[in-house]
Formats: sequence, structure tokens, C-alpha cells
Amino acid sequence: MFERIVAAVNAVVWSPALVVLLVGTGLWFTFRGRFVQLRRIGLMARLLTRKRQKDSNRQGVSSFEAFCIALAGRVGTGNIVGVATAIAMGGPGAIFWMWIIAFFGASTAFVESTLAQIYKFTHSSGFRGGPFCYIEKGLKARWLAILFAAVTVLACGLLMPGVQSNGMSAALNNSFGVSNLTSGLALVVLVGLVIVGGVRRIAKAASFIAPFMAIAYLLLAVTVLVVNWRSIPGTFALIIENAFGINPLCGGILGSTIMFGVKRGLYSNEAGQGTGAIPSASADVDHPAEQGLVQAFSVYVDTIFVCTATALMILSSGTFNIFDAKTGEMLLSNAPELGAIYVGYTQAAVESAIGGFGGSFISIALSFFVFTTIMADYFYSESSVVYLCGGKKKTSPALEKALIWMLRIFVLGSVIFGSLKDADTVWTLGDIGLGLMAWINVIAIIILAPKAFAALKDYERR
Repeated sequence: MFERIVAAVNAVVWSPALVVLLVGTGLWFTFRGRFVQLRRIGLMARLLTRKRQKDSNRQGVSSFEAFCIALAGRVGTGNIVGVATAIAMGGPGAIFWMWIIAFFGASTAFVESTLAQIYKFTHSSGFRGGPFCYIEKGLKARWLAILFAAVTVLACGLLMPGVQSNGMSAALNNSFGVSNLTSGLALVVLVGLVIVGGVRRIAKAASFIAPFMAIAYLLLAVTVLVVNWRSIPGTFALIIENAFGINPLCGGILGSTIMFGVKRGLYSNEAGQGTGAIPSASADVDHPAEQGLVQAFSVYVDTIFVCTATALMILSSGTFNIFDAKTGEMLLSNAPELGAIYVGYTQAAVESAIGGFGGSFISIALSFFVFTTIMADYFYSESSVVYLCGGKKKTSPALEKALIWMLRIFVLGSVIFGSLKDADTVWTLGDIGLGLMAWINVIAIIILAPKAFAALKDYERR
């Protein structure tokens, strides 16, 4: 009964209208910004690596630290389990639509992160802000800002951590036979040690772990692709053919191909969801457009690099199955022994190239990704609690502190819940939270986009 209710709610939230809205918004922003995500890609890299002045009186985290918090939120189970799920339910063509949503989503990430910088506020812990701030100050709609903040606490504090821990526990159980409860408890201890230290400790942990694991994962993918180099041209052809239903195998599930590509692409890169704007507001930079450009680059790192690496490993190795999302019927059984164990697709791909090593590495990598992503999810929800408690004009510090501790308990409880619950239900709950945030945020940034592009024009003129 519970699963049917969750599925019904998800169908309403993730109607085709949301997919059209997300893609259309990214398309409009791309043309409105004159393809800023391509024109300024070199500048993005330079801003990301620019050293922060040590003698300046900075109040927030550095641009790189804000980038790493957002990257930690983006690079998680969506890059390993999510990509495998997209292939299983939408076929290889779903990867093409992940690329499309990433390219256009980079312009969306620029707009929302620039707006977050424009409307940020000062808190005792440093700069804070996000969609709730630009909705209140830019749209003059405090009620909608409160709604977004509440949905963020629900999605990032209660739902998303469970999605992450579910993927990790499945991977560790598959590789090492670790029980789901044991892995969930271990993750609770590690996450708890970091989040009690607040934004500074989260930023330091993310800035070390997220880039290191992303680079290590990409190096592994290159190794697998070198072994399977003969299959690479055919793999790209398979992705393109299935993306438009040319291949008869996936012609009947073209709707699922597009839907799962967009959903898993958005879940992974978070463009339009509004979460990336929250750490962007915490960065202390010289101009709002700078952080917008940095966050646009993080979308490329997440989807074009890490997600594509996973997809190419799986498809070139042939370690995947395809299902009809409506009936559950298996349409293609390349690896019938894996069934719907999605994380097993990536593990088996690496094992086929590097025997005796792949499954263990993927499990360890996923554990690190999950760890950093939950830290980012907590940061998003904590910032929302700070806003709900009054932000800059805070009148009840004791209440804020109590609510933050309650949030920490709920986040850790969600980790345990996700590690024990079945994958489909947990993923659907996560989709609902993500979709609700996207609906509110995208409408807001469409209205406020001229301010972001005015900031870009001013920055480029300088």
C-alpha cells in the first residue's frame, strides 16, 4: 500500500511537464547567456583554481570549498547506481539525454548560483543563502520561500540520505558480505563526526575527499576502457541509436529512455533543483557571476566526466539488463545473474576488466561518494533551518540550535532507514523530494534570470 501511494505521488510530481520545463529552461538560459557554459569554460577552470587571499577578512568559505560541497552533493550514488538504473530502465539511450540535461543544466546552475550570491545574507557561521533567499527578496514571496526551505529540509534531511545509504549498503553487501545494518551504523558514526562540526568542518572534508575520489574513479574508468577499447565506437553508436528509438530493442520504451535520462541526470547534477545554489551563497567571492561560473563547471565534472565514465564502463563491458519500466519485463538479459542489482552492473564491468579488484573498488568509491554527499545534503538542510529560524534577523538562537540538533538526528536516522529499505521505494521517495524542489526553484529562476545575466554582463565588461 505504501509503495503504491509513493508511486502515485511520484507520477504527479514527475509529470512530463516538469521534464519539459527543466529542458526548456536550460535551453532558454543557454541562448540568453550566449552559450556562457561554452564561452567561459576556460575562465571557469581559472576561477576554480585561483588561490584565496590569506590576509583578507573573509567571512564565508572559499570558492573552491563551495565548489567541493556542491560537487560532493552531485557526485554520489547517482553517478554509479543512478547511471546503471537509467540504463536498466531506459536503455543505453538514456545516457544521451543525461548529456543533454547536463549541457543545458550548466547554464541553469550558473543562473541559480549567481542569484544565490546576489541575495545571500550574513550569519554567525558565515554567509548563508540559496533559493529561499532569492525567492523572498527577489520575488517578494516569503510564503513560497518558506515552502521551499521546508521541502529542502524534507528532501535533503529525510529522503536523500536514505537514497545514498541504500546504494552504499547494497554495494558493500555485494562485495564483502557486510550486513546492511552494519554498514548503515558505520556510516552514521562517520557522518555524525563531521556534521557536528558545522559548515567549516564539512567544507574541509569535502574539499579533500570529493576531488580525490572523483579523480581516482576517472582513472579506474580509463583503465577499463583501455581494456575494452575495441568496444568504444560501438558503445557510442549504441547510445545515439537508442536515444531516438532507432534500435528496435528500445524503440518501444522511448518515453522511459528520455524520462530516466533526464531524471537521473538531474538527480546527479542537481541543475535546477536549487541545492547547488546553497553552498554557492556561502562562498566569499569578488563578484556574484564568479561563483555562478564555478558551479556551472561542477555540472560538467559530475555528468560529462563521472557519469559518462560509469556508462561507458557498463556498456562497453555488456554488464547490464534492460527492463520495461511499466511491466518489469526484462527486455534484454546481458547479465541475467545480476537481475535488478544496479550497483552490480558497474561492479561487474570493472571485474570483467580487472579481475578480483573491481567490485571492491566500486564499493569503496561509492562509500566515499555517499559519505560526502550526505554531508552536502545535511548542509543544504541546515542552511534551510537557519533561514526558517530568521536568518540575519534571528531572534531565537536557542530554538535554532535545538532544531539543528533535531535535524542531525533525523539525517542519521534516514541513513539507517535507507540502508534497510528496498531500493525502488527509496529511489522513488528521493525523486519526489527532488521534483518538488525543482518545481519551485525553476519557476523562481525563470522570473529572476535577468538579474543573473545582468551580473554576467557587468562581470564581462570589467
